[in-house]
Amino acid sequence: MKTSEMFPSKFLKGDDLRGTPTVKIASIAREVVGQDKEEKTIVYFEGFQKGMVLNRTNSDVIETLYGDETDDWVGEEVTLFSMPVSFQGKTTNACRVRAPKRAKAEPPKPLTEELDDEVPF
Repeated sequence: MKTSEMFPSKFLKGDDLRGTPTVKIASIAREVVGQDKEEKTIVYFEGFQKGMVLNRTNSDVIETLYGDETDDWVGEEVTLFSMPVSFQGKTTNACRVRAPKRAKAEPPKPLTEELDDEVPF
């Protein structure tokens, strides 16, 4: 049995990710978290049951992308990825966010019509 099965988490962790999915933010909520009963911001994504506890690093990335009003983040996309970090003296895989890769725009079509304008010099 995996230790992650012995101690399941209510929240998304880096080990939960498979690849680097680009996801849409479904909702943002304030919830009581952990043994300290501290209220934290949780970001929920379409297609994921678990929400991600929003830390300062991820918040700064999303704020840079979509502004400082969290209500405006809903419906926007981010790419999730896993990254090793040091947490409470141990190395663990954390969830991180980054800007989604945008589809490359098609190059502009060349002008096909003849231009007959005189250019005064």
